[in-house]
Amino acid sequence: MVEAQRGTIGVVFPGQGSQETGMGRDVAENDRYASEIWELAEKRSGAPLREIFWEGDREAMTETRYQQPALVAVSLTLWQRLPSRLPVAALAGHSVGEYAALAAAGVLAVPDVIDLVCLRGRLMFEAGQSRAGKMAALLKLDQSAVQEIVDEAAASTAEELCIANYNTPAQLVVSGSEEAVDLAMAKAKERRGRPVQLPVSGAFHSKIMEEPARELAAAMDSVDWHRPGIPVYFNVNASAETDPDRIKAIMQRQMISPVKWSQTVETMWQDGVRTWIEVGSKDVLTKMMRYNLAGKDGGWQAWSIGSLEALEQTADISG
Repeated sequence: MVEAQRGTIGVVFPGQGSQETGMGRDVAENDRYASEIWELAEKRSGAPLREIFWEGDREAMTETRYQQPALVAVSLTLWQRLPSRLPVAALAGHSVGEYAALAAAGVLAVPDVIDLVCLRGRLMFEAGQSRAGKMAALLKLDQSAVQEIVDEAAASTAEELCIANYNTPAQLVVSGSEEAVDLAMAKAKERRGRPVQLPVSGAFHSKIMEEPARELAAAMDSVDWHRPGIPVYFNVNASAETDPDRIKAIMQRQMISPVKWSQTVETMWQDGVRTWIEVGSKDVLTKMMRYNLAGKDGGWQAWSIGSLEALEQTADISG
């Protein structure tokens, strides 16, 4: 167990699906460092990210290759504006948000994080173009029911299918071939669940991503990894790690491993976190907290920090 020695505050960074028009604009237009992060992300991605997300190019905003660097840029610009007085005890990120956590903890330098998320977004986008796949949330069903559906659909189609995201106890996401996901959605309806196809371009966090994962892993070997200044809790194993080599090995598996988010929140709770601050666009993770922390004794609180106005409210946050 990693003890939360510095306080009871955990900072979490969102992943894809948290994008919104204008995200990060107010911070970047009032902070030179924040503007430089956007400029770096645009240079490394080769895309006009501020034009896409600030002006609201709806089609481009859904593309993985643009979402990933933009979302991480927003999280990092907000993170560097958080008051130093906040006793942050733990960090975590949902899927690509984990890269923002690595930068915040000092495991990777910001330019290296931007390089990796630009590459990751491009590889995942290209993989989706070359091999069809999809993802769907199966709501109102517990883990055992969803696992049964996955096993049945995979066996029936002989295609790749897995649970890709454990977002909350009743919000799980499946990922795989189009045929297998379609069958899983039909089976979910039969069990009175509510299937929702996700607007993504591929079967993320599944074996379909093995080839891009190998290329990304090779790129990870070329950057310097450091011991985190704040414990980081990882999606792959829902626990904290401090050894740089083990952190790199975990991240090299991340693209083809499930996002164990509800389990990660549970581990953070067990390690003493009682206040969660979501740093990034929208409040997707904050909304999940009431499901992931339902029934916990002793009290907890969750905050969403996605703008300059929200940053001003941090004076009310206590660890």
